[in-house]
Amino acid sequence: MKTISGFLFLLISILALSPAALAARKPNVIVILTDDQGWGDLSLNGNTNLQTPEIDALARAGARFDRFYVCPVCSPTRAEFLTGRYHLRSGVFSTSAGGERIDLDEMTIAQTFKAAGYATGAFGKWHNGMQHPYHPNARGFDEYYGFCSGHWGNYYDPMLEHNGRIVRGKGFIIDDLTNKAIEFIERNREKPFFAYIPYNTPHSPMQVPDRWWNQFKNKELAMRPSSKKRENLGHTRAALAMCENIDWNVGRLLDRLDELKLANDTIVVYFCDNGPNGNRWNGGMRGRKGSTDEGGVRSPLLVRWPGRIKAGKTIPQISAAIDLLPTLAGLADIPVASRKPLDGVNLEPLLLDRGGEWPQRKIFSHWKGRVSLRTQQYRLDHQGRLYDMLKDPGQARDVSKDQPATAADLRKAKDSWARGILPELKQAPRPFVIGHPGSRYTQLPARDGLSRGNIKRSNRFPNCSYFTNWTSLDDSIEWKVEVPASGTYEVEIYYTCSEKDAGSTIELSFETTGQETPGSARVRSRVIPAHDPPLRGAAEDCVKRTESYVKDFRPLKLGKLKLPAGNGKLVLKALEKPGEEVMEVRLLFFTRTGK
Repeated sequence: MKTISGFLFLLISILALSPAALAARKPNVIVILTDDQGWGDLSLNGNTNLQTPEIDALARAGARFDRFYVCPVCSPTRAEFLTGRYHLRSGVFSTSAGGERIDLDEMTIAQTFKAAGYATGAFGKWHNGMQHPYHPNARGFDEYYGFCSGHWGNYYDPMLEHNGRIVRGKGFIIDDLTNKAIEFIERNREKPFFAYIPYNTPHSPMQVPDRWWNQFKNKELAMRPSSKKRENLGHTRAALAMCENIDWNVGRLLDRLDELKLANDTIVVYFCDNGPNGNRWNGGMRGRKGSTDEGGVRSPLLVRWPGRIKAGKTIPQISAAIDLLPTLAGLADIPVASRKPLDGVNLEPLLLDRGGEWPQRKIFSHWKGRVSLRTQQYRLDHQGRLYDMLKDPGQARDVSKDQPATAADLRKAKDSWARGILPELKQAPRPFVIGHPGSRYTQLPARDGLSRGNIKRSNRFPNCSYFTNWTSLDDSIEWKVEVPASGTYEVEIYYTCSEKDAGSTIELSFETTGQETPGSARVRSRVIPAHDPPLRGAAEDCVKRTESYVKDFRPLKLGKLKLPAGNGKLVLKALEKPGEEVMEVRLLFFTRTGK
């Protein structure tokens, strides 16, 4: 019996290691997305101003897509990656004020992988909705660590969140995000995992540890854009230093995969969200961040899967962020969860050399009413000019008169696409949700509010701003909100207030609108104690910033608020004001405590 038992054990072990069994094992997936890093900000693309050896090695060990396209700005690219559909279809039309939220009837790549039994985690900048049901924890991610806004005001020990709760980051933000992603990988190494790591650099503010900045702050740059006079050399140097820091962190991730013996079982993807955030060398292409020209939308795309994807492979066929969902689902051999038709295509045949003729296609780019399109050979810009990108990658010569039939066909295709897709975008105001059943916690930041009277934002860029100059009892702050179900909430306000101004009485009230049975709620509190921290960021900035500086806001308990269900207006105002100003406001935080 012992002999038979031993034989059976050996047979089972052999079968478990057989090619068939190995093929059935689902690969892990890691997707790294950088913010405002252009195609040219990598040494693998010929930029001698910096060195990115880890990312270069990733390219050599896998496949490199030569013509890969994203959106001109960040939240649309994120939406297209997450849904496999053009961002206009998913309701994303802006980078703030609620226009960055993905429609709730869209299914994300995380939901696809979670449905297939994967552990899912996201670590970094989300930028597709803050409150449930738009929050990453509601869009398929088991774990989320990072920030949900478009940009952040300080990269050292910043205020972040972990699964909805506000936490303090540790150290430089990119290093911290990498640490958290590695911890997730370590916890889930015995089962398949999907890790999305959207870094927030080299987006401004331009902050990077001295280890990298000291190498660049006085460096002579050999590679310059054609319009040298428009380049801010300090900004370029800081961006390149931030890119080298990213490279170091990518190396840490890859090294940990090796140490855990997971490299061969893990697909690693690397790409960027738009063109560079400055006038710097970008391969001579026209356009930067915000542009629908080649330089605004071309991104590197690297895909490594040892033993499955041939090392050193270059793929010339055009592709786009919309392709990543069907491609990664195809490589993992799992069904796509979306019930809507995808705009993206499965690039698996190109990656795995499955042969066959690859069909010609058109890839469209849209931002602020401007539409361009790319074919394998041509780009038609938003003004209807035609460029032969094989001969003229810098878009210097309009060939529409030389190629009238091609220009006419592409203009027709562009107009048809715009007529078909733009009506899908519904820009009607959508309220911000408080108390969704999927989460106990809700943040309402200043960026989502409207000020009345003297109150103003700390900066014209709303994403990391706060409200200041609250000098009158007639001033107020409003949020248009939806409460899905009635409930009781502990409310905190993150504030600052000087010693001489402490003691104001404030009131937070809610009134439903447009309902047969109106509902209301209110809570009052005094602004004590004083809390008057200095501005943060200037000492850490490598170059002067354009966005708001930040402060270490502290929470003040306002009390319990019993909110009725319905749509309405949340209003914050002062009833008494002993000093010159009431307070500065960063956000409201709601914790559901009961029904």
